[in-house]
Amino acid sequence: MRSDEVTSSASSAVIYGILNGLAEQKLFPGQRLVELDLAEQYKVSRNSVREALQQLAAQGVVEIPRNKGAAIRSLSLQETQEVLDVAERMTGLLARSAALGIASGQPRDPIQRALAELDRANTAQDVDAFARARRGLYRALLNTSGSRELKRLFPSIQMPIVYAQHRPSTLQKVRMRDYQAMCDAVLRGDAQAADEAGMAHVQNVRSAITHRFSSSPAETET
Repeated sequence: MRSDEVTSSASSAVIYGILNGLAEQKLFPGQRLVELDLAEQYKVSRNSVREALQQLAAQGVVEIPRNKGAAIRSLSLQETQEVLDVAERMTGLLARSAALGIASGQPRDPIQRALAELDRANTAQDVDAFARARRGLYRALLNTSGSRELKRLFPSIQMPIVYAQHRPSTLQKVRMRDYQAMCDAVLRGDAQAADEAGMAHVQNVRSAITHRFSSSPAETET
């Protein structure tokens, strides 16, 4: 294996670890990312860590201010709303595209299995398992959609930061209910209903976050 391939593989491990930690709420917005600590944690060189942080910065996950260390990006309320604007349209499009895939003969089993896994994690109130199952569900929807552009663009939406930063107590219950409704429409092959359910899901997330801020106005500058 060439040295550049080794570096790429090592940096990918760091990228995955940081994204996974954020999704499972083991990392949080504003948290500093120390190169030496990351190198030791993932058993990679500091060059690999720097490459990973640069890639995450390009994706908008990490901020690297001049003369300061890297940190997980923290969203203002306005930035949160902007992420949700994009997520609303993209989630509707994903659900529509997956429904069209089902209507054209794509197998239903991957989505059904992913939804069952999500339900088990929700019933167990296991936050880590829920985060993993949620990613599995979106992978199943993306694969069913067959859209290369959605596969390329959808992971770039900064919803993991939104979920890590804004944690209203109702959010997981909202998400589980919405995922069920969205998948029901997808599995029927009903593109219009799936589109509406996907957008409604993000609208419900927005409402939960907005309600939290209206209840705690001091947090609006977070």
